[in-house]
Amino acid sequence: MYKKYAQAINTVLIFIGGAILLYTIAGEEKSKYLQILGLIIIMLGLYRATNYWVETKDDTQDDAQNDIEEETNSENQK
Repeated sequence: MYKKYAQAINTVLIFIGGAILLYTIAGEEKSKYLQILGLIIIMLGLYRATNYWVETKDDTQDDAQNDIEEETNSENQK
């Protein structure tokens, strides 16, 4: 279940953090604690998103498969 909704949760965290930051910056009374909270939520969302992208990235598998196919093709041509 975690993998199914992970990207949506990360996106929501980033948007919530951004909304909190925009709210505190646009308002007349600037709450430093809310700004810090918004920044922390954005950073948490970005951290989770980056880890998710690294876990689901399959470029290395594709590269390894391509290398094996190239070696097989070069051996067959000889």
